[in-house]
Amino acid sequence: MKTIRSVAVLGAGTMGTQIAALIANSGVPVRLLDITRDDAFQGITRARCLKPDPAFTPETWRFISPGSFDVDLARAGACDWVIEAIVEKRDAKQSLLTRVDAVRQPDTLVTSNTSALSVTDLANGRSDGFRRNWCGTHFFNPPRYLPLLELVPTPDTERVALDRLSRFCDQRLGKSVVVARDRPGFIANRIGLYSAARILREIALGRATVEEVDAITGPAIGRPKSATCRTLDLAGLDIVSRVMADLRQRLPDSHEQNTLILPPFVQRLIAAGAFGEKTGHGMYRRGRAADGSALIEVVDPTTLEYRATCTPRLLSLESVRTVSDVRARLRALFSANDGVGAFLRTTLGPTLVYAAAVAPEIAESIDDVDRVMRWGFGWELGPFEIIDALGVREVLAAAREADPVLMIEGPPRLLRTLIKSTPMRLRSGPLPPAGADLLILQSARARSAVVATSEGASLVDLGDGVLTVEFHSKMNTLGAGAIQMIERGISEAAERFVALVIGNEGPHFSTGADLALVLTAAQQKDWDAIDRMVRALQTATMRLRYADVPVVVGAAGLTLGGGVELILHAHRVQAAAETYLGLVETGVGLIPAGGGTKEMLARAVERASGANPMQCVQRAFETIAFGTVSTSAADGYRLGLLPEMASISMNRERLMSDAKRAALAAAADGYRAPAPRSAIPVGGDCTYAPLALGVHLAWRAGRISDHDAKIGRALATVMAGGRLPHATTVTEQHLLDLEREAFLSLVAEPLTQDRIAHTLTTGTPLRN
Repeated sequence: MKTIRSVAVLGAGTMGTQIAALIANSGVPVRLLDITRDDAFQGITRARCLKPDPAFTPETWRFISPGSFDVDLARAGACDWVIEAIVEKRDAKQSLLTRVDAVRQPDTLVTSNTSALSVTDLANGRSDGFRRNWCGTHFFNPPRYLPLLELVPTPDTERVALDRLSRFCDQRLGKSVVVARDRPGFIANRIGLYSAARILREIALGRATVEEVDAITGPAIGRPKSATCRTLDLAGLDIVSRVMADLRQRLPDSHEQNTLILPPFVQRLIAAGAFGEKTGHGMYRRGRAADGSALIEVVDPTTLEYRATCTPRLLSLESVRTVSDVRARLRALFSANDGVGAFLRTTLGPTLVYAAAVAPEIAESIDDVDRVMRWGFGWELGPFEIIDALGVREVLAAAREADPVLMIEGPPRLLRTLIKSTPMRLRSGPLPPAGADLLILQSARARSAVVATSEGASLVDLGDGVLTVEFHSKMNTLGAGAIQMIERGISEAAERFVALVIGNEGPHFSTGADLALVLTAAQQKDWDAIDRMVRALQTATMRLRYADVPVVVGAAGLTLGGGVELILHAHRVQAAAETYLGLVETGVGLIPAGGGTKEMLARAVERASGANPMQCVQRAFETIAFGTVSTSAADGYRLGLLPEMASISMNRERLMSDAKRAALAAAADGYRAPAPRSAIPVGGDCTYAPLALGVHLAWRAGRISDHDAKIGRALATVMAGGRLPHATTVTEQHLLDLEREAFLSLVAEPLTQDRIAHTLTTGTPLRN
């Protein structure tokens, strides 16, 4: 199967440029074309200003070459894959595709990025070779961050072409690929817009405010924080309207047509140019309070005037706040005898029945429907998982009450057969992974491969001689249970396995030490307890570094503090592309003390290769002092938080498989633990003086507080190897002792305790 080594993107609008950046992130060169080369260049310029940045690093943009349709289309046709991504208008797309057909190579793949148009219709009149290598691609916005990619083949699309494209998008671009049928709206928009239309109608009828809708349809029911109205603002109300209009035009069923209508207040917003985030106002608007502070305002659907948002008081939402299981929350809220329950039965009930009715038309399986809604809309559970959680009888009763027309012919066949089955469930277990090498940790747990478990972590046998330490505390913090399980995992792996992997399949690897435990001990002045915590983490990281078997850390998402310290001591690192690494302890008034400061210093000196190491030490000092967090795994290299031997997995769901392969490869290569560092060069006061001077100058300039300066001096002492009169060499243990002493000194400070308490309460740092 020929590898895709070059890509052309036609159309430098918001979506086209972000798709180009996504491909460039994978290291594949991209030609980005528009009407003129300047238009393409301006598209790149606009994309570079987007927040968040669609590029992994500033160097990503060097992989993108701007060009024009008139001059560079022939060069684009020579690429392995051409993506048409111009305006969502049938005639314009067909006109450009005619020109592409004339210049494409015989095996060039051609796709149209469309969210609704008929892919088969767009290829009408094209050559046989074009149609064999043609399909639709529906990237979700923003394509860097939303994993879903719907591939939409036509009856003429050759299987080898589809497989070639699917493999590249999965393994190289990191997309979660689902093959959808060429039906109106494909899978995601067909169900997603139906759900949105139902919800917006409740606002128009005055049964719920915008704030109430977003409070109900957000994390409480396993949806993103942007919930419904904020998500529509991000997508663009004008685009939502256009796609919904196309659906109405192409769907023959009058009931669907009548449901897929934006209520008048949304149509009036669109007519007034209030499209959402891109115009600065839509359902929400960013405003200013009387004192000049930022203020989020919300639209009144009756007057279209904006007012300050208010936090809804919904008692049933409060009652499930401490319920961690999303299925249990859904059951409680769906059956609640209040406005929340009525809202969900009126909106969610019919949506679930509708999904069951259209699933055979739009998808190969109910699993694909669930995956699409998870990956494209951020639902924690797909429609059919929700039906299993709520109960089919309860869902059907709610839909019958809310929309008798939807149920006029009785339940959809999928649910009708379910009523007669025992147990009354669509699946006997959780949603299975989309492939054998995806989510292998989930599969291992399903086959009862858990070796041991504690409150904070478990040991899981991944098979083939690889043991895994999986964290499962809140935000995967490193409490006593997790640290003990790391130690046990190292021992178990040395005795019974060939390699150890530390990782998980949750959104985040680890946010570091359990600050709540640290704060409680500090407030009780139990310094011995804190000393034991720090020593335990140091012991665990050092055992990782010198383990008898290779240790591979699989990191993704937030990887902060102690999570980075595990990375710095592992034999190898397999990082998901979207990994955000940072030694952020200074933000809570501390310094890294699980070996992180020691390791950053040792690596800085090693990178200097015998030359004056001060410049490298200075960079490492600033990375820690500023609490810098990488914007991606690739950016982690630049900061020195990922080692040169680290590998990147573009697809998050392949991370643990890739980590397992790396661990087995290291074992097969005859792994030997590294020799202990017996002599680490340090500068003593020759290093401390310039670092402390920089801290002093920043304090004098008012850029840092008195307490920041104290933290900076403590960090400088460790990075200098202590207050030594001259350059010398020290042991790793010497630096670990300095780390621990600095940590204990700082944690005793009331201002540090205030910082920790503020972060635990608000999730944001306090500068005091």
